[in-house]
Amino acid sequence: MGRLKKLKKIRIHREGTHTLAGSLLLILAVNAGLYFGLECKIPFYVVAVISLVVYGILVNFFRCPIRLFGQENTEKIVVAPADGKIVVVEEVEETEYFHDRRIMVSIFMSLVNVHANWYPVDGTVKSVSHQNGKFMKAWLPKASTDNERSTVVIETPEGVEIMARQIAGAMARRIVTYAEPGEECYIDEHMGFIKFGSRVDVFLPLGTEVLVKLGQLTTGNQTVIAKLK
Repeated sequence: MGRLKKLKKIRIHREGTHTLAGSLLLILAVNAGLYFGLECKIPFYVVAVISLVVYGILVNFFRCPIRLFGQENTEKIVVAPADGKIVVVEEVEETEYFHDRRIMVSIFMSLVNVHANWYPVDGTVKSVSHQNGKFMKAWLPKASTDNERSTVVIETPEGVEIMARQIAGAMARRIVTYAEPGEECYIDEHMGFIKFGSRVDVFLPLGTEVLVKLGQLTTGNQTVIAKLK
């Protein structure tokens, strides 16, 4: 099945539908109580404005823009799996799957970023695992190995294995991973979702040409972060 046929077109991510519906009902109830229960309308206007701002932030967080990479040839291309900012580009010892040296590229997602995650490469899912852990601030170096996280290993059609690791942050308490071992995956397809501030690490083979630098902003499924050998 081609990657365009598998693309799920979601404008508000399904992971946020219950949260948004429940929040809307709560906001309406609180504001209705203030409007009809108080003669002075100033508290109502203040809370109404705050409610709109908070709800707007929630809607922004759970938005999921429809994106296509735009290039039919994705051979050896690695795209950003998330919106955010590059906080790490370095050679590290990967100890959970590869047990060797890898180039790690980390993208930190703030509360204002889209939190849907995309597959960074076309290929076949080789391994999916979840580890419970701490909820330290996601930009800290030890968050990659100490925080709650889900790890997806993908083998490209050329036989190169890369790893994408979803990491919970200080506020995130739920990581959703759609990947299943043995299934084909494609750029343009959702790999998962992380609720609230969080981070995604991508582990690449040594010798990979990294095309991003520290502090650079990324757009998920759009920014090319590396080219494989």
